[in-house]
Amino acid sequence: MKISGGIFERNNIKNKLDLIIKETTKESFWKDQKKVKNVLKEKNFYSNLITSYNSFEKELKNLEDLHTLGNEEKNEEIINDCELKISELFKDIKKLEVACFLSGENDALNIYLEIHAGAGGTESQDWAEMLRRMYLKWFDKKKYSYEVISEHRGEEAGIKSSTLKVSGSNLYGLMKNESGVHRLVRISPFDSGARRHTSFASVWVYPVVDDDISVEINENDLRIDTYRSSGAGGQHVNTTDSAVRITHLPTKIVVQCQNERSQHKNKDTCFKMLKARLYEHELQKREQENQKETNLKTDIGWGHQIRSYVLQPYQLVKDLRNKTENTNPDAVLNGDIDSFIEAGVLNK
Repeated sequence: MKISGGIFERNNIKNKLDLIIKETTKESFWKDQKKVKNVLKEKNFYSNLITSYNSFEKELKNLEDLHTLGNEEKNEEIINDCELKISELFKDIKKLEVACFLSGENDALNIYLEIHAGAGGTESQDWAEMLRRMYLKWFDKKKYSYEVISEHRGEEAGIKSSTLKVSGSNLYGLMKNESGVHRLVRISPFDSGARRHTSFASVWVYPVVDDDISVEINENDLRIDTYRSSGAGGQHVNTTDSAVRITHLPTKIVVQCQNERSQHKNKDTCFKMLKARLYEHELQKREQENQKETNLKTDIGWGHQIRSYVLQPYQLVKDLRNKTENTNPDAVLNGDIDSFIEAGVLNK
């Protein structure tokens, strides 16, 4: 067994690190503080890669030697223990491989996660809430923190839309490939005839923009509306028109916030979200100029889905872009989505 191929070519990584170290020795290097910050971040990234590589290689060699010894002595306990530890080690190597692809300019940023129900009323609204629960379960497993920025519940069940702010390591890099339309096929719990229904919901992920990124917003391009919160009720429900919705007229981007009692705080959050959305909008124009992703966002329905979740007549979750599959939809809907997240990163 060897750690080799692709991103784990140690010599390539070391060559990149040597070039970065050489750059930091130039007298002019330290004059541009923004460049310094980015280059040192990249230097630490490659240094940590090499350290992890060496550690994994040493541990794997020790386990291989111990496994050989167990075979020579016909000691099943040693053999089984080594195989278990090697299996766990390769899981850690897989995580490192994923991390190697998260060195992009914005990959380390926190995210806003938006979920919208498609056409279909209660069915799609229930599916949108199931999707949100799936992501919340995954966030909990990863110990990411999150807060609800805005939520509009369905009349009977589920949610019409929901916006979350999520904080954690490399979140945008991990989650950006979750953006798209998600399709559910199941026997409807809302249909007295127990017929099979197909429902759609959209997921959109965009980065929380930090203070180092400048996004200019012309207030003449904005329409700002206030309204009464439509929360689920209880002691924290808003009783004043403190919820805020901002529409950016040139791009038709809409953001809204209702989680604070203060209209001023909700408006401030809306501006931060709008800044993030406009930044993501510019990224897409720059990076996907010749693609049709914008069209993908115009219709939450047939022909646009990125992933299908089939509960009936068989059980299968399949990503239609990279063909990743899981035959246990219950586990997936309870947050077991690592294989889909990793495939999205490695095949981006």
